[in-house]
Amino acid sequence: MSGIKKTRVGLIYGGKSGEHEVSLSTALAVMKAFNYDKYEIVPFYITKDGEWRNGPLLQAPVEHSGLLQYEADKNKPAGSAIMPLFTNTSQPAGSSGVQSVDVMFPLLHGTFGEDGTIQGLFEIANVPYVGAGVLASAVGMDKVIMKKLFAQAGLPQCMYRYFTRKQWEKDASYHTMEIEVSLGYPCFIKPANLGSSVGISKARNREELVAAIDLALRYDRKVIVEEFIDAREIEVSVLGNEEPRASVPGEITSSSEFYDYQAKYTDGNSSMMIPANISPELTEQLRSLAIRAFQAIDGSGLSRVDFFVQKHDNQIMINEVNTMPGFTPYSMYPLMWRETGVSYQELLDTLIELALERFEEKQQIDFGNNKPQTVV
Repeated sequence: MSGIKKTRVGLIYGGKSGEHEVSLSTALAVMKAFNYDKYEIVPFYITKDGEWRNGPLLQAPVEHSGLLQYEADKNKPAGSAIMPLFTNTSQPAGSSGVQSVDVMFPLLHGTFGEDGTIQGLFEIANVPYVGAGVLASAVGMDKVIMKKLFAQAGLPQCMYRYFTRKQWEKDASYHTMEIEVSLGYPCFIKPANLGSSVGISKARNREELVAAIDLALRYDRKVIVEEFIDAREIEVSVLGNEEPRASVPGEITSSSEFYDYQAKYTDGNSSMMIPANISPELTEQLRSLAIRAFQAIDGSGLSRVDFFVQKHDNQIMINEVNTMPGFTPYSMYPLMWRETGVSYQELLDTLIELALERFEEKQQIDFGNNKPQTVV
């Protein structure tokens, strides 16, 4: 394989987000899964303060996530870590030591990672990248806008209310009353723009509701409150661009009252059943709805679609689409594809191929550089 040009992948991880540590775990897992006969890695570490630091060109994975947290290079000018994004990727790395990349692979969860901001940087730099585009990323991050698009697409979902920090400060009693009358207790309170269950609480009374809203407002300026659904939590992985395909469904049984941050990433006691123990008819319904949800937000690359299936009647309600699902050892996304017949390594290969495919398609778009043609 030494004579074959390897694809140079820029892995971006860390980030100025409440999900910084989750991103580090994901980056380590992905790095270990790559086939280094086909790929070489340029690591990009973003600190919690938002500072970019890039590591050396890697021909093999590092041993632990601590080695991915690179120190600042005082000999390099500020912003030099971002330069590979703006380097002509058809050229080899120059004598300056800047490593050009063929495709970027963002592994940034939450704010500034899966909300469309980093995707916008890739678009400006005209660099191929894995995952959803600017619009889908932003919509997938904002639970309120996402739910509005789901409603437009005719996807069933639970009742909810939302408000901003200013609206809550202006009239907390009104919003409290509206939640109690429309949704009742218990209910779930979430930051509108965060993932991995950070800042989510379950409220059983008014006192818990107010405390939960205060907590959620620490992480975002907008809060969404959802009714409680006595349901099973079923998830489906989606992979593709214009013709997406869906994995077998998987079911989460949480070690906590709900699938919170600790249950997802730290205690390891939540159980996953893949495939979920559901009927073939329900399986096909979920897979079809997952693709519809993916297309409703104009998804590309990958997404994990989360559903509630009511226990008493099997009615399906969509919860959300996650456009940057984790790849940690506890993550559902790669596990569901494994049970569908796609290995972790094959999954990474496909994601790279999809990124390059979408990039090539965009190069055909006329952005006004050519003289307009008149159709007669």
